[in-house]
Amino acid sequence: MNLCEKLDSAIRHVRAKSDLVPEISLVLGSGLGALADHIDGVAIPYAEIPHFPVSTAPGHAGRLLLGNLFGRRVVAMQGRVHLYEGYSPEEVVFPQRVMARMGAKTAVFTNAAGGIGKDLVVGDLVLIEDHLSLAMAAGLDPLRGTNEDGLGPRFVSMNKVYDPALLALAQSLFPSLRRSTYAHNVGPSFEPPALIRMFGAMGCHLVGMSTVPEVIAARHMGQRVLALSAVTNIAVPDLASDHVTSEAEVWESVKIIQPRLLALMRVLIPALPTTRGE
Repeated sequence: MNLCEKLDSAIRHVRAKSDLVPEISLVLGSGLGALADHIDGVAIPYAEIPHFPVSTAPGHAGRLLLGNLFGRRVVAMQGRVHLYEGYSPEEVVFPQRVMARMGAKTAVFTNAAGGIGKDLVVGDLVLIEDHLSLAMAAGLDPLRGTNEDGLGPRFVSMNKVYDPALLALAQSLFPSLRRSTYAHNVGPSFEPPALIRMFGAMGCHLVGMSTVPEVIAARHMGQRVLALSAVTNIAVPDLASDHVTSEAEVWESVKIIQPRLLALMRVLIPALPTTRGE
């Protein structure tokens, strides 16, 4: 069974639960799944969907949601899967491909991230305008291997992968939002200070363990991309620091961020364009 056949098999199962054709796909990152409570529709556990990877990370409920969110038709992942869970890049992006193939033309991603920039504080929401992934450069690109021409082109440009018009729209609605470059680390270990210093020297202000593979797949399938990072901890660049980054620190920060993200999405989602060309 090739990739297109697997996608269609998954979509047939989803369609048996809901015939909704989504305008927008949404990925809710670590601890940010509370937005799902506002989606009026159906919820399908990943484990029930053929060929779907199942979330194993804490804070990821592992459900595909289809319904209406703030007046728009959405398909949403309440929790994602990551490379560090042992999945291949192709498996990690399979859900994103399903959502794009179902009709969603705009893809919105959220994630929890460490802040590298000195002016960032826990609780900040930051727009991603570019990314740096040593893992992708080293061969973990989800487009590696035989290309399925029915899904997208062999070679996909990463110039302006984060849609400039969507970035401008978000900033017009929330002028205080800043733009930054996101550094992708496979994880699950948090980044050592030397890596944080390197990322900082390369112009990155955010670091996390997700999003980049999914964004690549979304662009491969022609979706417009908008991505937001929620700063849940400040990355440590100095060995002399007494701070030790922990999972507990991230979850405490999420409690602060959830209402801020909800307020932002309540305004942003209705304003998103309805077609690829807008």
